[in-house]
Amino acid sequence: MENTKKKKVAVRFFARVLQAIVASLILSPLAVAVEPAKPEPAKPEPTKVASSKPDSTLGVRFAVEKEVLPNGLTVLYHVDRSVPLVSYHTWFKVGSKDEKTGLTGIAHLFEHMMFKGSKRYSGDQFDLILQSNGATNNAFTTQDYTGYHINAPSSKLELLIDIESDRMATLKIDKAALDSERNVVKEEKRFRVDDNPMGLLWQGIYATSFSRHPYKNPVIGTMEDLSNVTPEIAQAFHKSFYSPSNAVIVVAGDFELAEAQRLIKKYYAGIPRQEVKRPTLPEEPEQGSPRSTFIRRDLKSWTFAVNYKAPAAGTDESFALDLLSAIMGRGPSSRLYKRIVYKDQFATSASAGNNTMQDAGLFQIFVTMKPSATASEAQQQFLAAQRAIYGEMWRPRNIAVTEAELERARNQMIMSQVDSLKTLHGKAEALAMNEILFGDYKRVFTDIDRYLKVTPGQILKAAQKYLVPERSNLVVVRPKGA
Repeated sequence: MENTKKKKVAVRFFARVLQAIVASLILSPLAVAVEPAKPEPAKPEPTKVASSKPDSTLGVRFAVEKEVLPNGLTVLYHVDRSVPLVSYHTWFKVGSKDEKTGLTGIAHLFEHMMFKGSKRYSGDQFDLILQSNGATNNAFTTQDYTGYHINAPSSKLELLIDIESDRMATLKIDKAALDSERNVVKEEKRFRVDDNPMGLLWQGIYATSFSRHPYKNPVIGTMEDLSNVTPEIAQAFHKSFYSPSNAVIVVAGDFELAEAQRLIKKYYAGIPRQEVKRPTLPEEPEQGSPRSTFIRRDLKSWTFAVNYKAPAAGTDESFALDLLSAIMGRGPSSRLYKRIVYKDQFATSASAGNNTMQDAGLFQIFVTMKPSATASEAQQQFLAAQRAIYGEMWRPRNIAVTEAELERARNQMIMSQVDSLKTLHGKAEALAMNEILFGDYKRVFTDIDRYLKVTPGQILKAAQKYLVPERSNLVVVRPKGA
């Protein structure tokens, strides 16, 4: 009993020390931008929303200025003079969920097309110009949004704005470029999904967990649907979804606010607003019984995932399940790792996470089994591991997590949040994501407080509501002979 008390005291002490560290990190000169410059004299152009300083227990805040241009373009500015760099993000509110039947994969294919050239910059020039100016760039596509980012010396800000505005307004789309990128994406699909056990697992997770919502479709698309995309279809996609009114730009780093605003107006104000033809998404029905999918490949060991339908991003329940996922499967001290890897020794890894999207979420458990001598032994160990997982998932539905476990999970989440905000890129990414998903970048300032407010009782209620057997979806990638 005395040792237990000492452990609880130690955890609480660590939490207090951690909170002090977080406060010092976020409020230090290296992490906080200087106050934004006073706006220029009033002009009739954009609507501006001044930066606010949210009230946060740990002082998570940095100055942000928001403006919306007449064409609907949303721009967020974060001035940080600590290093002579700038992180420039352009995100669009379009992902695989916005695709039409028969055209899965077009959002991701279009991400590739954005690097094929525009009116003033050819495809060959795009990367060459950025690299020769000390810049790095990349892009990604998800179910809910598509993001592009460039990190560069701050002296190159106008160049970045010029390049990004040009491909938003005058992207080059022709058959040769489309055919070239279509082949690249098909090869990417073979490498990352068709011949990759984890790629197959993830594809199976969404296809099994969702029956009607387009989350069930692979972001990378199918070979047949990728072949259906014509230059005319791609052009219509660009006109519909790559409108200024469907975009969020974040400029973070070392720049003069007034000058950055002037450049944004100069290069973007003339791009016309387009009607965003967003499809009506089918409502996902309630799942009344467990589902399972088995995928066979030429492998040596089994990998599987148990997935529970969970609430969407930003809800109070999603924060509770985030913390529970850390308790269940984040690191060697988590419940599942200690049970499946240490005690039973069935697996080489066991982890959990709460994957939240704009319309829904998945509470996920991943297990990689140890190779077995025979197919029969492998199957028996898989069944034993599966029983152990379902047994462990019974506990949070019926017994509240301890304060010590919750405190440890909070500490992990706080450190993760702080680490993500240490760089200009991380701040820009967090601002863009919150503005895209919720229309409110200020949510980045309240996440830690929301984690701190979660109680064991709230976790218990969320587990009882969502982590029940009838909402489970099992996906297994197993050896062919097993």
